[in-house]
Amino acid sequence: MIIYRMIKHTLILVAASVCLVSCVNKPQHASVTLIHGVDESAGGLPAYIVKIRNATFYLEKTGGGLSSMLDSDGVDWIGFSNEAGSGWKGEYRGFPNAIHKQDGNYFHAMNANTDKSSSIVKINTDDHVRIVFTSANGKWQGRWDFYSDRCDFTMTKVSPGHKYWIQYEGVPGGEMDDEDYWYNSASSAKHSINESFKGDLPAPEWYAFGDANSSRVLFMLHHEDDKNPDDYVSRPDMTVLGFGRRDKNKYITEPNTFSIGFIETIDYLTIDRSIKQIVE
Repeated sequence: MIIYRMIKHTLILVAASVCLVSCVNKPQHASVTLIHGVDESAGGLPAYIVKIRNATFYLEKTGGGLSSMLDSDGVDWIGFSNEAGSGWKGEYRGFPNAIHKQDGNYFHAMNANTDKSSSIVKINTDDHVRIVFTSANGKWQGRWDFYSDRCDFTMTKVSPGHKYWIQYEGVPGGEMDDEDYWYNSASSAKHSINESFKGDLPAPEWYAFGDANSSRVLFMLHHEDDKNPDDYVSRPDMTVLGFGRRDKNKYITEPNTFSIGFIETIDYLTIDRSIKQIVE
């Protein structure tokens, strides 16, 4: 299954590189590149395909969320599918999955329940790509910034009187299994993927997810410290990490920034040090 997804993404990335909708040619030394294509694993949805030093992001153009996130070996750590009824096996997965029944359903790869957003590329340079999404109702806005080492998502406009959360719902190492694990800023211990966490993380608030067969982790970082819950719970087929989430309650009310990316180590101290450098 993992190999199959790798092949699909590899083929579509090559195809998108050749048959561009609108691609800006960049020198080979560019650390961030943007092309326009589709994500076959998400039902052929149109996507911004952004490649950085150690990851390739598929940002679905209609819903405004990540449908795929490939590491440097071509393994997808999100595993979204827009098949109706697939639930935890596909249609729920993604990042940031921020607006759910809070004045709409936005910033999620397009599935049966996602509301549409519009987007515009604001910056496209050798080391920085910025894409801004605005919800169809005009009340929410999210900014995506891609750098050589990570992707930042900033909720820049919050619908008055409403709240949101930021989630990673995916598959560490390409498939959810008992060999997966997580770290966070509250504990240096390696925790089983099936172990839950409830609480407000100490600053800087972060999680990292790993797979026993991988030499890297996927990390998420909340740039602003707060007192909101940052709970994690596993599902049979995916992670459910939510900054500003407890059960189905949302807590974030202000514009905030969150990072997601890969760190090429599984050593806790190195992971912690690398994440802290982002917010220093």
